[in-house]
Amino acid sequence: MTQQKQTAEAEIRSLIDAWADAVRRQDYPGVLAHHDQDIVMFDVPPPLQSRGLDEYRKTWDLFYSCYRPSHAFNIEEIAITAGDDVAFAVMVMRCGPPDATFQFRLTIGLRKVDGDWRITHEHHSVPATD
Repeated sequence: MTQQKQTAEAEIRSLIDAWADAVRRQDYPGVLAHHDQDIVMFDVPPPLQSRGLDEYRKTWDLFYSCYRPSHAFNIEEIAITAGDDVAFAVMVMRCGPPDATFQFRLTIGLRKVDGDWRITHEHHSVPATD
């Protein structure tokens, strides 16, 4: 792996860790900090699709009404693939206290804009049950 790819992956991991930490602290500016104005998100609860930063922000109101922020968004597995200006990260995450069983999948798409990584797409999902 080239040094440039290692650097990009480390930058993205740091961005994702800061985002998850902001979620746990219910820090809206931190949650939104690295998201593109035109983000598209597919989520588990309705609305299934959100377009733009304003709609994305509103999804957090629903989330915070259901989960204690300090018990949310723990990254259990992560894999990051980064190119020069496009990257994605795939994760298995957990919501709830440490003994909780609610796991979900998260895929994040990023683009490098003016030298900074911006989250342009999020896709949250859970396995189908039947």
